[in-house]
Amino acid sequence: MSRQPTVEDLCDVCREICPPDLAERWDNTGLLLGDPARPVERVMTCLTLSPRTVAEAIENGANLVISHHPVPFTPLTAITTVTLPGWILWQLAVHQIAVFSPHTSFDSAAQGINQLLAERLKLTDIRPLRPSSAEPSLGTGRLGILPEPRPFLEFAQHVKNVFGLKHIAVAGTPRVPVERVAIGCGAAGELLRDAHQAGCQAFVLGETRFHTCMEAEFLGIGLCMIGHYQSERLGMEHLAHLLRERFPQVEIWASRAECDPIRWI
Repeated sequence: MSRQPTVEDLCDVCREICPPDLAERWDNTGLLLGDPARPVERVMTCLTLSPRTVAEAIENGANLVISHHPVPFTPLTAITTVTLPGWILWQLAVHQIAVFSPHTSFDSAAQGINQLLAERLKLTDIRPLRPSSAEPSLGTGRLGILPEPRPFLEFAQHVKNVFGLKHIAVAGTPRVPVERVAIGCGAAGELLRDAHQAGCQAFVLGETRFHTCMEAEFLGIGLCMIGHYQSERLGMEHLAHLLRERFPQVEIWASRAECDPIRWI
Protein backbone atom coordinates (compact mmCIF):
# COMPACT_ATOMS: atom_id res chain seq x y z
CA MET A 1 0.00 0.00 0.00
CA SER A 2 1.74 3.16 -1.27
CA ARG A 3 -0.58 5.70 0.40
CA GLN A 4 -0.82 6.14 4.13
CA PRO A 5 -3.33 3.62 5.56
CA THR A 6 -6.60 4.92 6.93
CA VAL A 7 -8.65 3.94 9.96
CA GLU A 8 -10.84 1.90 7.63
CA ASP A 9 -7.81 0.06 6.20
CA LEU A 10 -6.80 -1.02 9.70
CA CYS A 11 -10.38 -1.95 10.54
CA ASP A 12 -10.65 -4.07 7.37
CA VAL A 13 -7.63 -6.13 8.40
CA CYS A 14 -8.96 -6.43 11.94
CA ARG A 15 -12.22 -7.78 10.50
CA GLU A 16 -10.23 -10.21 8.38
CA ILE A 17 -8.39 -11.51 11.47
CA CYS A 18 -11.52 -11.31 13.67
CA PRO A 19 -14.54 -12.09 11.47
CA PRO A 20 -17.56 -10.09 12.73
CA ASP A 21 -19.92 -13.08 12.38
CA LEU A 22 -17.98 -14.81 15.20
CA ALA A 23 -19.05 -12.12 17.68
CA GLU A 24 -21.71 -12.98 20.24
CA ARG A 25 -25.13 -11.42 19.64
CA TRP A 26 -24.97 -9.37 22.84
CA ASP A 27 -21.60 -7.86 21.96
CA ASN A 28 -20.71 -4.43 20.55
CA THR A 29 -17.84 -4.80 18.10
CA GLY A 30 -16.33 -2.90 15.18
CA LEU A 31 -15.46 0.77 14.72
CA LEU A 32 -17.10 2.48 17.70
CA LEU A 33 -15.63 5.98 17.41
CA GLY A 34 -13.87 7.98 14.75
CA ASP A 35 -13.57 8.90 11.09
CA PRO A 36 -12.96 5.86 8.82
CA ALA A 37 -11.18 8.05 6.25
CA ARG A 38 -8.63 9.54 8.67
CA PRO A 39 -4.99 8.57 7.87
CA VAL A 40 -3.24 6.46 10.49
CA GLU A 41 0.40 6.71 11.54
CA ARG A 42 0.25 5.30 15.08
CA VAL A 43 -1.93 2.53 16.53
CA MET A 44 -2.12 1.20 20.08
CA THR A 45 -3.75 -2.05 21.14
CA CYS A 46 -4.96 -2.63 24.68
CA LEU A 47 -7.23 -4.91 26.62
CA THR A 48 -9.35 -2.13 28.13
CA LEU A 49 -9.70 1.60 27.71
CA SER A 50 -9.02 3.29 31.05
CA PRO A 51 -7.58 6.61 32.22
CA ARG A 52 -4.16 4.95 32.07
CA THR A 53 -4.43 3.67 28.48
CA VAL A 54 -6.25 6.79 27.24
CA ALA A 55 -3.40 8.96 28.57
CA GLU A 56 -0.84 6.73 26.84
CA ALA A 57 -2.68 6.94 23.52
CA ILE A 58 -2.89 10.74 23.75
CA GLU A 59 0.74 11.21 24.85
CA ASN A 60 2.03 9.01 22.03
CA GLY A 61 -0.11 10.55 19.29
CA ALA A 62 -2.16 7.46 18.46
CA ASN A 63 -4.70 7.87 15.67
CA LEU A 64 -6.45 4.59 16.45
CA VAL A 65 -6.83 2.44 19.56
CA ILE A 66 -7.82 -1.19 19.17
CA SER A 67 -9.35 -2.07 22.52
CA HIS A 68 -10.47 -5.64 23.12
CA HIS A 69 -13.25 -4.58 25.50
CA PRO A 70 -15.68 -2.19 23.78
CA VAL A 71 -16.46 1.36 24.88
CA PRO A 72 -19.34 1.93 24.80
CA PHE A 73 -20.43 -1.62 25.65
CA THR A 74 -24.09 -0.82 26.23
CA PRO A 75 -26.06 2.05 24.63
CA LEU A 76 -25.42 5.50 26.09
CA THR A 77 -28.10 8.16 26.44
CA ALA A 78 -25.49 10.82 27.14
CA ILE A 79 -21.75 11.32 26.73
CA THR A 80 -20.45 13.39 29.62
CA THR A 81 -17.28 13.33 31.69
CA VAL A 82 -19.13 12.33 34.88
CA THR A 83 -19.14 8.63 33.87
CA LEU A 84 -16.09 6.56 32.98
CA PRO A 85 -17.32 5.53 29.48
CA GLY A 86 -18.36 9.13 28.77
CA TRP A 87 -15.02 10.52 29.97
CA ILE A 88 -13.10 8.01 27.86
CA LEU A 89 -15.08 8.76 24.70
CA TRP A 90 -14.87 12.53 25.26
CA GLN A 91 -11.10 12.48 25.73
CA LEU A 92 -10.54 10.33 22.65
CA ALA A 93 -12.92 12.37 20.50
CA VAL A 94 -11.24 15.64 21.52
CA HIS A 95 -7.90 14.19 20.36
CA GLN A 96 -9.42 12.61 17.21
CA ILE A 97 -8.48 9.08 18.25
CA ALA A 98 -10.63 6.35 16.74
CA VAL A 99 -11.64 3.18 18.60
CA PHE A 100 -12.10 -0.31 17.18
CA SER A 101 -13.15 -3.28 19.33
CA PRO A 102 -12.95 -6.92 18.16
CA HIS A 103 -13.94 -8.48 21.54
CA THR A 104 -15.70 -11.85 21.18
CA SER A 105 -14.92 -12.06 17.45
CA PHE A 106 -11.22 -12.13 18.42
CA ASP A 107 -11.87 -14.57 21.28
CA SER A 108 -13.17 -17.10 18.76
CA ALA A 109 -11.06 -16.33 15.67
CA ALA A 110 -8.72 -18.83 14.04
CA GLN A 111 -5.75 -16.71 15.21
CA GLY A 112 -7.61 -15.45 18.25
CA ILE A 113 -7.16 -15.49 22.00
CA ASN A 114 -8.55 -18.94 22.82
CA GLN A 115 -6.48 -20.51 20.06
CA LEU A 116 -3.41 -18.71 21.38
CA LEU A 117 -4.03 -19.97 24.93
CA ALA A 118 -4.46 -23.55 23.71
CA GLU A 119 -1.26 -23.37 21.69
CA ARG A 120 0.67 -21.89 24.64
CA LEU A 121 -0.37 -24.94 26.68
CA LYS A 122 0.83 -27.14 23.79
CA LEU A 123 -2.52 -28.87 23.42
CA THR A 124 -3.03 -31.08 20.39
CA ASP A 125 -6.13 -31.70 18.24
CA ILE A 126 -7.34 -28.17 19.04
CA ARG A 127 -10.91 -27.39 18.00
CA PRO A 128 -13.80 -25.14 19.10
CA LEU A 129 -15.48 -26.02 22.38
CA ARG A 130 -18.80 -24.68 21.07
CA PRO A 131 -18.63 -24.89 17.25
CA SER A 132 -20.27 -22.23 15.13
CA SER A 133 -23.35 -23.46 13.25
CA ALA A 134 -22.20 -21.49 10.21
CA GLU A 135 -18.58 -22.69 10.32
CA PRO A 136 -17.95 -25.79 12.52
CA SER A 137 -14.17 -25.37 12.32
CA LEU A 138 -14.56 -22.09 14.23
CA GLY A 139 -16.54 -21.17 17.31
CA THR A 140 -16.46 -20.27 21.00
CA GLY A 141 -13.72 -21.51 23.32
CA ARG A 142 -11.27 -24.28 22.54
CA LEU A 143 -10.82 -27.96 23.37
CA GLY A 144 -7.52 -29.80 23.17
CA ILE A 145 -5.57 -32.81 24.36
CA LEU A 146 -2.53 -32.79 26.66
CA PRO A 147 0.40 -34.76 25.22
CA GLU A 148 0.59 -36.68 28.53
CA PRO A 149 -2.14 -36.94 31.20
CA ARG A 150 -1.31 -35.15 34.48
CA PRO A 151 -2.87 -35.08 37.96
CA PHE A 152 -4.96 -31.94 38.29
CA LEU A 153 -2.75 -30.05 40.75
CA GLU A 154 0.31 -30.87 38.64
CA PHE A 155 -1.55 -29.55 35.59
CA ALA A 156 -2.51 -26.39 37.49
CA GLN A 157 1.15 -25.82 38.36
CA HIS A 158 1.98 -26.30 34.68
CA VAL A 159 -0.58 -23.60 33.78
CA LYS A 160 1.03 -21.21 36.28
CA ASN A 161 4.47 -21.84 34.80
CA VAL A 162 3.37 -21.47 31.18
CA PHE A 163 1.79 -18.07 31.81
CA GLY A 164 4.40 -16.88 34.33
CA LEU A 165 1.93 -16.36 37.16
CA LYS A 166 2.56 -16.31 40.90
CA HIS A 167 -1.03 -17.21 41.75
CA ILE A 168 -4.04 -18.80 40.11
CA ALA A 169 -7.37 -19.84 41.61
CA VAL A 170 -8.45 -23.48 41.32
CA ALA A 171 -11.74 -25.22 42.02
CA GLY A 172 -13.07 -28.74 41.64
CA THR A 173 -11.25 -32.04 41.75
CA PRO A 174 -11.24 -34.29 38.68
CA ARG A 175 -11.60 -37.96 39.50
CA VAL A 176 -9.04 -38.95 36.87
CA PRO A 177 -5.83 -37.34 35.50
CA VAL A 178 -6.27 -34.39 33.17
CA GLU A 179 -6.08 -35.23 29.48
CA ARG A 180 -8.87 -33.28 27.77
CA VAL A 181 -8.69 -29.52 28.45
CA ALA A 182 -11.23 -26.79 27.73
CA ILE A 183 -10.14 -23.17 27.18
CA GLY A 184 -12.19 -20.00 27.65
CA CYS A 185 -10.67 -16.54 27.98
CA GLY A 186 -12.22 -13.88 30.19
CA ALA A 187 -15.40 -14.62 32.16
CA ALA A 188 -16.12 -17.96 30.49
CA GLY A 189 -18.09 -19.82 33.13
CA GLU A 190 -21.02 -20.22 30.71
CA LEU A 191 -18.90 -22.78 28.83
CA LEU A 192 -18.66 -25.17 31.79
CA ARG A 193 -21.46 -27.44 30.54
CA ASP A 194 -19.85 -27.50 27.08
CA ALA A 195 -16.60 -28.62 28.71
CA HIS A 196 -18.45 -31.34 30.60
CA GLN A 197 -20.26 -32.58 27.50
CA ALA A 198 -16.91 -32.72 25.67
CA GLY A 199 -15.48 -34.98 28.39
CA CYS A 200 -12.94 -32.47 29.69
CA GLN A 201 -11.26 -33.05 33.04
CA ALA A 202 -9.99 -29.47 33.31
CA PHE A 203 -11.11 -26.03 32.17
CA VAL A 204 -8.66 -23.11 31.92
CA LEU A 205 -10.45 -19.77 31.99
CA GLY A 206 -10.04 -16.20 33.13
CA GLU A 207 -12.62 -16.03 35.88
CA THR A 208 -16.08 -17.18 36.88
CA ARG A 209 -18.71 -16.95 39.63
CA PHE A 210 -18.74 -18.78 42.97
CA HIS A 211 -21.70 -20.95 41.99
CA THR A 212 -20.01 -22.00 38.75
CA CYS A 213 -17.08 -23.23 40.87
CA MET A 214 -19.55 -25.27 42.94
CA GLU A 215 -21.04 -26.76 39.79
CA ALA A 216 -17.57 -27.63 38.47
CA GLU A 217 -16.88 -29.54 41.68
CA PHE A 218 -20.18 -31.42 41.24
CA LEU A 219 -19.33 -32.27 37.62
CA GLY A 220 -15.82 -33.45 38.48
CA ILE A 221 -14.07 -30.80 36.41
CA GLY A 222 -11.04 -28.90 37.69
CA LEU A 223 -11.07 -25.14 37.04
CA CYS A 224 -7.85 -23.16 36.60
CA MET A 225 -8.76 -19.46 36.81
CA ILE A 226 -5.77 -17.44 35.68
CA GLY A 227 -7.46 -14.01 35.85
CA HIS A 228 -9.46 -12.03 33.31
CA TYR A 229 -6.55 -9.71 32.47
CA GLN A 230 -3.97 -12.52 32.28
CA SER A 231 -6.18 -14.61 30.01
CA GLU A 232 -6.69 -11.87 27.41
CA ARG A 233 -3.85 -9.35 27.52
CA LEU A 234 -1.50 -11.67 25.60
CA GLY A 235 -4.01 -11.63 22.76
CA MET A 236 -3.68 -7.87 22.32
CA GLU A 237 0.10 -8.20 22.17
CA HIS A 238 -0.37 -10.87 19.51
CA LEU A 239 -2.81 -8.69 17.55
CA ALA A 240 -0.29 -5.83 17.55
CA HIS A 241 2.26 -8.26 16.08
CA LEU A 242 -0.15 -9.43 13.35
CA LEU A 243 -0.97 -5.82 12.39
CA ARG A 244 2.71 -4.79 12.28
CA GLU A 245 3.27 -7.52 9.70
CA ARG A 246 0.49 -6.09 7.53
CA PHE A 247 1.28 -2.38 8.05
CA PRO A 248 5.08 -1.98 8.41
CA GLN A 249 4.75 1.75 7.66
CA VAL A 250 2.57 2.28 10.76
CA GLU A 251 3.90 2.42 14.32
CA ILE A 252 1.88 -0.21 16.19
CA TRP A 253 2.38 -1.19 19.82
CA ALA A 254 0.57 -2.96 22.64
CA SER A 255 -0.04 -0.59 25.54
CA ARG A 256 3.01 -0.34 27.77
CA ALA A 257 1.13 1.34 30.63
CA GLU A 258 -1.71 -1.16 30.94
CA CYS A 259 -1.85 -3.40 34.00
CA ASP A 260 -4.29 -5.64 35.84
CA PRO A 261 -6.62 -3.50 38.00
CA ILE A 262 -6.84 -6.37 40.51
CA ARG A 263 -3.94 -6.80 42.94
CA TRP A 264 -3.13 -9.46 45.52
CA ILE A 265 -1.83 -8.28 48.92
